[in-house]
Amino acid sequence: MINVRRAELTDATAIGAVHVAAWRSTYPGILPDDYLARLSPTRMALHYRATIASGATVMVAAAGGRGPRVVGFTTAGPPRTPGLGEAEIETLYVLDDWRDQGVGRRMMQGTASQLAARGFGSVFVWVLRDNPSRWFYQHLGGHTAAEGQTRLAGVALAQVAYSWNPIGRLFQDGAGIV
Repeated sequence: MINVRRAELTDATAIGAVHVAAWRSTYPGILPDDYLARLSPTRMALHYRATIASGATVMVAAAGGRGPRVVGFTTAGPPRTPGLGEAEIETLYVLDDWRDQGVGRRMMQGTASQLAARGFGSVFVWVLRDNPSRWFYQHLGGHTAAEGQTRLAGVALAQVAYSWNPIGRLFQDGAGIV
């Protein structure tokens, strides 16, 4: 069973580990191998601890069993790119073993629900064009809002923004708000 909830400071270590694992499995051939090898779960945990402490919207997907285990997370807040939506989902990462089981959908819905409760009426997400999971955002009803470039690890990368306006479009198909 998966429980989607707001992150707590004690989740930061697990979030950092999920971030590194997801990047290492998703971005080979897109980002330099040496950059991926140098990613540090400890440094990521410090970053996410500060993010959670700041009051940003950080959600986790925790799997039940012998002590809940964080298997995915999102971060969201005001947009970094003006004009694409009122809020931005900045990250969505799910461990490989938990993909294609509805965890990402529930994370997006839970995050959008939190954003809507804070008064945001629309949301968007930037995705690397070469990300093999890009189709996921289209499947959730995201509409292409923009294309652009970003730089990561010294590499210029094409990216695509998907948007949901109004934000409630993330709750279509009877999925409901988590």
